[in-house]
Amino acid sequence: MRSSHDLDEAALAALVRRFYAAVREDDRLSPVFAAAVNDWDAHERRLIDFWTSLMLGSGHYRGNPAQMHLRHAGRIQPELFAHWLALWRRCSEHILPPAQAAAVQARAGRIAKHLQRLLAQA
Repeated sequence: MRSSHDLDEAALAALVRRFYAAVREDDRLSPVFAAAVNDWDAHERRLIDFWTSLMLGSGHYRGNPAQMHLRHAGRIQPELFAHWLALWRRCSEHILPPAQAAAVQARAGRIAKHLQRLLAQA
């Protein structure tokens, strides 16, 4: 299934890989992710499945992202969401054409708001 923004799995995979390479180098995000991720290759594959399911309707992702984040509620500070989104924005703008970058940024923004609400209640 093609999205209205002509995204494809290869582009989303490149974005996810670039983003998590940047996360591992980021002073603020790296410690949070390092405490939660034991196998980066598996994590990236799961997130590629997540993003292709969201953006392309692939149906590859099986999981509960909210529950996964709730397990780490003590480490995920509200201000980290803005930082995460800024890094996602930079990576998406580097990898994708403007319309595609805008689409994944909008979706990430909605995800961040949802997770922030859930974590605030935890």
